[in-house]
Amino acid sequence: MGIKLRIQCSLSGPGRRDFSRLKTTTLHAKRIGPTLTPDRSRVLMRPFRPTTEDISRRVVMRVMALTEEDVARLLGQVLGEFVNRHERVEEIFRKRFAQVQIYLDPGAAPSPARQMLIGAYFTHEYSPESAALFNPSIVPHPDQSGLPPGTLRFVLSLRATGEGHISSITFRMGTVNVENQITLAPAVPFVTEPERVANAAYVKALFAHKLQEAGVQNEFCRRVLDQLHDDFTLKELHAVLFASGLTEDTSDATAARAARGILLLAESNYEVNFAPDSRISQRVLFPSAPSQSNGIEDARFVRFQQDDGSFTYYATYTAYDGKIILPQLLETPDFVHFKFSTLNGPAVQNKGMALFPRKINGKFVMLSRQDDENILLMSSDNIHFWQTPEVLLAPVEPWEFIKLGNCGSPIETEAGWLVLSHGVGAMRKYCLGAFLLDLNDPTRVIGRLREALLCPNEAERDGYVPNVVYTCGALLHGRELIIPYAMSDSATSFATVSLDELLAAMK
Repeated sequence: MGIKLRIQCSLSGPGRRDFSRLKTTTLHAKRIGPTLTPDRSRVLMRPFRPTTEDISRRVVMRVMALTEEDVARLLGQVLGEFVNRHERVEEIFRKRFAQVQIYLDPGAAPSPARQMLIGAYFTHEYSPESAALFNPSIVPHPDQSGLPPGTLRFVLSLRATGEGHISSITFRMGTVNVENQITLAPAVPFVTEPERVANAAYVKALFAHKLQEAGVQNEFCRRVLDQLHDDFTLKELHAVLFASGLTEDTSDATAARAARGILLLAESNYEVNFAPDSRISQRVLFPSAPSQSNGIEDARFVRFQQDDGSFTYYATYTAYDGKIILPQLLETPDFVHFKFSTLNGPAVQNKGMALFPRKINGKFVMLSRQDDENILLMSSDNIHFWQTPEVLLAPVEPWEFIKLGNCGSPIETEAGWLVLSHGVGAMRKYCLGAFLLDLNDPTRVIGRLREALLCPNEAERDGYVPNVVYTCGALLHGRELIIPYAMSDSATSFATVSLDELLAAMK
C-alpha cells in the first residue's frame, strides 16, 4: 500500500480552523455503567528478593538453624494465614525454594517442610490492582456458546497498577445483551500468573532480522547464529553462548555487548501458559522481561482475521523498564496461551500503536503516535517490523490542541474504518473523539467529529491523573458502539453511542 496521505479538513492557515463558520452536530456518548474499581484483596504470590545475595544467604542459614519442631510450627502458622487467600500455596513455596536453594551450604538436605518454609521467606503478596484499574480494551470472547439471541460475550482487558507503580494486564469477562446492557461476571478472588513455556522455539531468520534492526549484528552474532538450528530454544542459545568462552572479565567488549544484546532480545520474546481450568478473571500478565520490568501498559487488543479466515487476538502494549518506553506485541488464540514479541524498526517508538483488524491490500496496517502530537499511519509486510509512519491527523479542534492519539484498533463499518481518538486540551484535559477512514484506502480521512464524544464529568474528574477519560478499544454490537473507558486513571466504566448517529455526526 503506497502511502500518500490526504487529510480532509478545512484549514485557514497552517493548523488553524475558522471556528466561527462551523456548523457542528453535538453528539455525546451515554454513560451506562457498571463501574469497575480496584480490588485490593486480589493478590498474587510473587517472588520476594532481599536487596543483596548475602542477605538471602543469611536468611537461608537462619531457617536451616531451626529445629524441625520450630519449622513445623512456623510453617503451620504461614499456611494457616495464607492458604485461604491463594490456590496451591504449598506448590508455590516448593517452586520458590527450588529457585533459591543455591544459597544452601554444599551437602545440605532440608526436609520437605523446611524447604517450603524457606520458600515462604522468599515469597510475598502483591496486589496488582491496589492503585488503579483503568485503560480498558474490549473484544469478543472466543467462546460465544450458550448465549440468548442478540447477546455477545466479551473479554475486557485492563491496566492494573499496584505498589511501585508497576502495571500489569488483568482481565474480566462479561456480556452485552440485545438491549445493550452490560453484565460483568464476578471476579474470582484468587489471581495467578502464568508459567513460562520452557522450550519455546525461536525462528532463527526472524531472530537475526530483529538483531539487525536493533543494531546488534556483528561477526560474533553471526558465529552464534551459525551454530543454532533454524528453530532453537533459549536453552540451546545459552549453551552456544557459554561455549563461546565469554566471561564477565572478557577483553572483547564488542563480543560482550553483542552477547548481552542477544540475550536481551531472547528474554524479551517469550511464551506463557495459564492453567486451562483457570477463570479468565484469575489471570494476570505481570512484567517478567527486562524491557517491561516497570510495567506492561495500555494493551490495545484486537481480534485479527488472518488470510485463511481464522482469528488471532493481538495486542500492542507499551513496555516500560523505568527509563525507556517501547511498543511491543502480544498474541493469543484463546487467552490461555500468550506470546510476547518485540517490535522492530525506526517507527517502533513512543506509545499508542493500534493494529487494524485485518490486512488491507495485502499489508498489515497500524495507527501510531511517534511524535507525541499527531496520529500517524504505517503499513508493513511483516507484523514485527515497522518503518515509515506518516501523519494522518493533526490537532485542529480546541479540545485536542495539545495532542491527538488513537483509542484502540479501528472498527470496520460499511461506511469506513471507525476510529476512536483522544484529544488533550487546556489543563491537560483528555476527551474522546472519533474519525472515519476509507475502507480501501485508510490514508483518506472521510469523516471527523468536531466536538468531543465524551469528556470527564464532575464525578470522573478526580483520580490518580485528574480530568481524563480514556479507552484502549471499543466494540460494535449490532448498531451500537460499546465504549469501556477509564476515569482519571483510577477506575473503569462503560458508555454507548448509536453507530448511525455517530456516522451522521461525522458527515
